[in-house]
Amino acid sequence: MVERFVQDFIPRIVLAGLSGGTGKTIVSLALARAFSRAGKHVAPFKKGPDYIDAQWLGLAAGRSCSNLDPFFHSSETIRSIFFHKSRNADVCVIEGNRGLFDGMDEHGSCSTAELARVLDAPVILAIDCTKMTRTVAAIIKGCAEFEPGVNLAGVILNRTAGERHRSVLAKSVATHTGVPVLGMLPKIGSNPIPERHMGLMSDQEYDGSAHLDKLADMADEWLDMDAIFQAACSAPAFGPEPAPLFPGEPKDKKVRIGYVHDAALWFYYPENLEALEHAGAELVRVSLLADDPWPDIDGLYLGGGFPEVFAAEIAANRSVLDHLRELSLAGLPIYAECGGFMVLCDALEIHGATHAMAGVFPVSTAFCPRPQGLGYTEAEVMLENPFFEFGSRILGHEFHYSLCVSDAPVTVPTGLMMHRGKGSAIGHDGFLKNNTLAGYNHIHALAVPGWADRFVAAASRFRYS
Repeated sequence: MVERFVQDFIPRIVLAGLSGGTGKTIVSLALARAFSRAGKHVAPFKKGPDYIDAQWLGLAAGRSCSNLDPFFHSSETIRSIFFHKSRNADVCVIEGNRGLFDGMDEHGSCSTAELARVLDAPVILAIDCTKMTRTVAAIIKGCAEFEPGVNLAGVILNRTAGERHRSVLAKSVATHTGVPVLGMLPKIGSNPIPERHMGLMSDQEYDGSAHLDKLADMADEWLDMDAIFQAACSAPAFGPEPAPLFPGEPKDKKVRIGYVHDAALWFYYPENLEALEHAGAELVRVSLLADDPWPDIDGLYLGGGFPEVFAAEIAANRSVLDHLRELSLAGLPIYAECGGFMVLCDALEIHGATHAMAGVFPVSTAFCPRPQGLGYTEAEVMLENPFFEFGSRILGHEFHYSLCVSDAPVTVPTGLMMHRGKGSAIGHDGFLKNNTLAGYNHIHALAVPGWADRFVAAASRFRYS
């Protein structure tokens, strides 16, 4: 078979930092919005497991954001996601995570630098310059020379204190490094986008357009947007066209799968929904917060989100919660992750108040001030279930502030043994009852082949049973 090479270039840049909290998210949002506002078609991407930053990047760009993760995905899958989701884009903005070279071990595996090499993408480094001048040049020089194959195309100096500070910084970088300064941002009094326990506040709860426009104004004033675009255009040709995201032709729509998407639950990787559609599902959006009755469905997907923020509203909507419990009792295939799992439990406790939930599982969840599970997971499937092949291993991630609690011994079995990560029940996750599987674990469909096909097959059995 002759490989078909992509003839045109895909302008692309990776926005990286020296650590978390250096301002790369704000810079990424500012660039995506400024490019979009200038008339460019922007394809946004987020490195690592993340829903909130990705949602904001999508809003800033006016286009859905996809996640690229060397832990979940092979290099071939990363290139496939990037290629197919960058179609018709004038520029691709890829936000890294943590520090540029920070990975899972001393060799930096799964780092932002590794992702940049896989995509052959130039890197722009955002540096917090608080209380530093000439040392910034030493840091830049070290980053430029630290690891082969990383193309450091420029730096953005963040949180500068004034004109004198910026002058010394610019001269130091020019004197001691060959790396261009692509802009210098002043200190901002506070984060322009409100935050809470899991990061930036959800755009589902208020209109963030004005905040993003302010960031774009800042980028237009303080950054060299033309030079940044030229850095993106310096990326080499992408190479051979990767394989499609999903093998084979899309199947005819034969079942209806509902998915809860409202201000309480909205954590879904776009590829998860696309995988279900490709497998033959018609997706129907439903809500835990609205009073509208749900349409007839053959399966249900409850993603993560912020049920703790809307616990009182969810608890007050008894008709929906009762219907949810009845669907589970009837054997409807239900797959729930994190926030969705919390809704399926007996109760949700937060700030001293207890709110009754759907009562599918005889456990409760209690919100805590600190994370109770954070990071990548690896689980082994220990029970037959509608969604995963028995004995298979599943790569995923968890990020939850709640803890699973019970006043009595839990008799509901768990389908997943955690080899990495905490899960919901001391090394286990995935409570299984009837055809409902729920736990704290999140998956990405392209990292778990067969999940969507099995989900649709289970929905088909339910429909025609």
